[in-house]
Amino acid sequence: MAGRSPARFLAPLALVAFVIALFVVVTNSRPDTEPPAGSNNTSGARPTATPTGKKERKGPRRYRVREGDTPSSIAEKTGVPLEEILRLNPDLDPQTLSPGQRIRLRQ
Repeated sequence: MAGRSPARFLAPLALVAFVIALFVVVTNSRPDTEPPAGSNNTSGARPTATPTGKKERKGPRRYRVREGDTPSSIAEKTGVPLEEILRLNPDLDPQTLSPGQRIRLRQ
């Protein structure tokens, strides 16, 4: 036993420390999109009313098609309903979408 080095305990301790650090980083890096069910909103934030008579539109008016895009994937990426995309682009053919093509998302 006299010939053994105390450094032999260092590798397992380093491995445990690494696993704990990795766990902390992974659990803290996930964005919280909605509070858990049944929890109260304690931030004090209240929804604000939008001015009546004006529709606030956000986002781009057009979308440049990328390789692998489909009308439904474009709708998911942009948040514009698929029906709206198809209404604004009556000549849009899902089979002939090509990268670089521009489509309308809103008027």
